[in-house]
Amino acid sequence: MTGKLQDIGGVALLAEPTRRRLYDLVRSKGVAMGRDEAARHLGISRGLAAFHLDRLAGAGLLEIEYRRISGKTGRGAGRPAKLYRVSERQVSVSLPPTRYDLAGEILARSIEEGGRTDRGAQSVRRAAADRGREIGREMGPSVGGRSPLRRAERALAELVFEPEARGGVVRLGTCPFPSLSRQSPDLVCSLNLALLGGLVAGLEAAGVVAEPDPEPTRCCVQLRAEAIAP
Repeated sequence: MTGKLQDIGGVALLAEPTRRRLYDLVRSKGVAMGRDEAARHLGISRGLAAFHLDRLAGAGLLEIEYRRISGKTGRGAGRPAKLYRVSERQVSVSLPPTRYDLAGEILARSIEEGGRTDRGAQSVRRAAADRGREIGREMGPSVGGRSPLRRAERALAELVFEPEARGGVVRLGTCPFPSLSRQSPDLVCSLNLALLGGLVAGLEAAGVVAEPDPEPTRCCVQLRAEAIAP
């Protein structure tokens, strides 16, 4: 049973599009590759590539090795690079993406039946905020050095949320959870709000707030730069 649970965990990780692309890239490469090379191939930042590669390695889908890739040896050769290659472990569980939607629908429905003040719903929002902060801290170094709102926008772009910035507001061009939002809009929108609020906090994007979009089109949440008092 333990092996099956690990397989299911591996499949869940590969459901994230960027992470799946990285896994497929390393697998097709056939040899160990580094973070910089992977980031160049996918057109993403080194920080985001490192985040996903380490998650795959932590799940046992990739293995890590350290090796100098410059060809130099001895003093001045630099530190060995961290490289990733596909592990010998095979993921034996294959689930259609719709099965994840079904599981999410069941979980959302069970929480909603308990009412809006149910501890389950509060736990979902708390977990979403915590996960958002974790992602923000991981991505912070790769999107730093710009205005807080611009950093948040870049983070959303790397997460494939298709952000659109205009007039001090960043709106999302796509809903992160489209199927679930149609089934349980209130619950999913509150989850998304908590997730992006945590992301902003993790990025340390001071002055940027996540709030409900007053005129939602594709997503219920927007980021806004608060006006600075004179």
